[in-house]
Amino acid sequence: MTGSDAAVPAMDTGRPHPARVYDWWLGGKDNYPVDEELARRILAVDGTVMRGARANRRFMHRAVRTVAEAGIRQFLDIGTGIPTEPNLHQVAQEVAPESRVVYADNDPIVLRHAQALLHSAPEGATDYVHADVRDPDTILRPAAETLDFAQPVALSLVALTHYLSDEAYGLLERYVAELAPGSYVILSQVTPDLSPQAIEKAAEQFRRSGTAFHPRSLVEFSRFFGGLELLGPGVIPVSGWRPGPEDVAAQAEGIVSVYAGVARKV
Repeated sequence: MTGSDAAVPAMDTGRPHPARVYDWWLGGKDNYPVDEELARRILAVDGTVMRGARANRRFMHRAVRTVAEAGIRQFLDIGTGIPTEPNLHQVAQEVAPESRVVYADNDPIVLRHAQALLHSAPEGATDYVHADVRDPDTILRPAAETLDFAQPVALSLVALTHYLSDEAYGLLERYVAELAPGSYVILSQVTPDLSPQAIEKAAEQFRRSGTAFHPRSLVEFSRFFGGLELLGPGVIPVSGWRPGPEDVAAQAEGIVSVYAGVARKV
């Protein structure tokens, strides 16, 4: 079901959704009072979350630019969240206007905003699939209408795996199995390593709201890259992954409890 023909599911505004909580932290307007309430409760126990959300977004931009400059022209972004410019396709198509991008998310409000994700450069293409990461076939089948999986693809799951239990490992293996050699995987994940008490309190707030939350250690996060070739500098706190001037300045504000990495399928 793509953004061009999908019916919008009924909106559940009684429960917070991670994408909308993240949107509030980024200063967006596409969230509900229940999302803001949870976002503020987490901010009260972990004062770094807004800085982390911004750092995570900048990482996505740097990682996409890196793989686009390496020659990637196809992108599958799962768990895209609320459109916040610049979107992934804008970053990729700034490097290579012919880039083709498929977004996937399960939040109805993202579906409502899908048209904002579909304004592609004329040389390229973008599409949106309304589906859950836990059902790979519902993403991969329609994605194959826009992407050629016989050619390299960059798979992006940014700030998504911490909402998944250990099923995340098998799911990622399933997606990576569909990728041609030369493809890339872009991941970021909340960790308890750098601020354990704050992250445990934040995780408890998520769980009380009905949202599963699974922070992972460096070893646990690194498992996602098994069998792949990590790009330098490897798995590292998100602000330190090939930082730009804004990231260097942000690091002076203190750590954020997010790991990031980019790897190539050989």
